[in-house]
Parts: sequence; structure tokens; C-alpha cells
Amino acid sequence: MTLASPVKYMAVNHYENFPVASILMPRRLVPAVEAIYSFARSADDIADEGDATPAQRLADLARYENQLDLIAASTVPEDPMFARLAEVVAEYRLRTDPMRDLLSAFKQDVVTHRYPDYASLLDYCRRSADPVGRLMLALYDADDARNVHESDAICTALQLINFWQDVAIDLAKGRIYIPLEDLARFNVSEAALAKGAVDAPFQALMRFEVERARALMLSGAPLAKRLPGRIGFELRMIVQGGLRILERIEHANYDVFRHRPTLGMADWVAVGWGALRM
Repeated sequence: MTLASPVKYMAVNHYENFPVASILMPRRLVPAVEAIYSFARSADDIADEGDATPAQRLADLARYENQLDLIAASTVPEDPMFARLAEVVAEYRLRTDPMRDLLSAFKQDVVTHRYPDYASLLDYCRRSADPVGRLMLALYDADDARNVHESDAICTALQLINFWQDVAIDLAKGRIYIPLEDLARFNVSEAALAKGAVDAPFQALMRFEVERARALMLSGAPLAKRLPGRIGFELRMIVQGGLRILERIEHANYDVFRHRPTLGMADWVAVGWGALRM
């Protein structure tokens, strides 16, 4: 559930879009980003990949929490991945709270497959998506309160966009991220979702969700215009890419079951032009 992009910036679910390979990232930050990426990606895999039991997944994630405890206590873990992470935390004076939030969200993935309302979904996004943006701002020494607030809006919007983009993929995993209160409001049943029915109620539901994600993304967009240099341009690309996915969902008449929205080269030309105009 990711935005396929030639300019990789941040993860919103499975961490393919972490900025490890970004041509816009200063080379001095690459080792730090790689260390954070390794932690986040491997923890996400524990929660979501393979055939381990839920109990085993939770136990493995608890061990990750124990490693963060060592780092917070200024103890270098024996595990090489966490040893590298400890060096990054010390060098950039990073808080471990965002990493703990990620682990909390991954643990939730193991046991929670439905969200009763929008507030509970936002709480999940606060822990599954927002921490990555906060860590990136901290690496750039740009994590003041205003920047963090707008970064959270962008990251949560990206997470929501991926949910709406990947309704069918998540259903195959037994998960529904559309809030149950919204399903009820628009008279869309889980059975209808399972059938891939793109009828008037479903289209109205998705129109509502798309507009909500767009509004959230636009509320955070001033950060992309305010940050200077390469990080600002990269973030403008991310904002425009997310908005373009929403347009793709609309152009498919909200049929995300048979036409998973993706961005081709022409789309990225438009995204780049949009970023420049911002």
C-alpha cells in the first residue's frame, strides 16, 4: 500500500518509499536514514509477513521494544541493526518515542482488522505514519511544532490515500481500513466490499473518503512550500503525488477493485510540474 515514486521519501505502510534512494537527500544523511529504514521495515515485516502466529509476532515486536529501551538508556545493543540505530539516535539526538509509536502500530496490525470510526483510524495513522515524518524532520533539524503538525497531516493523508488505493489488497488480508461508521453511513456492507461492488453507495463513500484525504493533505502542504532546498522540493513531490493518486481514484469512478490507481511517467511529469508551481 504505497505510492510508487521515482523520488522516494517516506513510508506509509510497507516502507518501500523510505528516502533511502532519493536523489534529493544529502549523502550525509543516507546512513542515518538507512538505519531507521532497516528498523521500521523489519518490524513491519514481523507484523505483516510470513506465517508466524499472532503470539509470536507480538513477542518479536516486544523484543524490538526491549532493544529501544537499551538505546534510550545509552546502552549499545549487541544486535548489529540496533547498534547502528543507537549510533544514529546518539549522533542526531533523536527521540525514541516515534520508533515506539511505530512498534505500537505494528502490534495493532496483528490484532486489529477493523476500525469503528475515523478517530480510531486517525489514532492508528498517528502511530503508523506520522513518526516517519517526525524522524525525517529531526534529521534535518527542522522539527519545530508547526513543522511537525503539518508533517503529521501530510503523513496521515498519505496513509489514508494508500488505504483507499488498496481496499482490495487489504480485503484479501482480512482487513478493512474504511471506518465502520462510514460504511454504515453510506449503506455499504462488508459483503458488498467482498464482492467488489462499485455501485452508487460505494462511489459516494469513496468520494467522501477521497475528499477527506485531500483536505488533510492540503492542510499540511504549506510545510512543503516553507521548507528550503532539496527537502522542500522532495516534499512538494510527495504532496503532488498523493493528490495525483486521489485524482486517479476519481478518474476510475472509484473502482479500486479492478483499477488500482498507480502513477505512470506522464503522471510524474505532471507531479513534477505541480511541485515546481507550488
